Amino acid sequence: MTTPARRTTTRSTTPRPHRTGAVRTGTLRSTPIRPHLWVVPDGETGRRLRSGPRRRAPFVLLVVALLLGTTLGLLFLNTAIAVDSLKATQLRTENAQREQDIQRLQQRVVNGSTPEQLAGDAAKAGMVPAGPPAYLVIQPDGSSTVRGTAQPAPEPVAPPPASSSSPAVPDRAGD
Repeated sequence: MTTPARRTTTRSTTPRPHRTGAVRTGTLRSTPIRPHLWVVPDGETGRRLRSGPRRRAPFVLLVVALLLGTTLGLLFLNTAIAVDSLKATQLRTENAQREQDIQRLQQRVVNGSTPEQLAGDAAKAGMVPAGPPAYLVIQPDGSSTVRGTAQPAPEPVAPPPASSSSPAVPDRAGD
């Protein structure tokens, strides 16, 4: 179907009298403003009867359902965020505790690795300092020679008996 060609009128900026007699200024429209008209079946006047509360009920239920769904969704997200926050706080606390343990162990290693501490621990374990060493030198033809004089280590001195004030060393066999 084709639409009829639209007739345009020349637009004038001069004021023209309107149907009511009032003078309108400005540009004129090509089509006059008309009220909206509807075909009304017999017996019905004004608005349709179906536009009452029956047609509003599904819309109201939809809006209430959307609000309820949004509220429950936000409640779920808020709960999930709170749980994750508690886990993060717990993990931070555990990490801080582990860092303190690592620093304490490193300090024990540093304190235990000084020459004086090592010598004291060796003496407690019954070890004695070594005497002058001797070296075995292997020649290219396969023969060997000893350089220096090897001397046996001195006998360990018996440790003094443990006093009652010092704690006893626990037996590690059960660990």
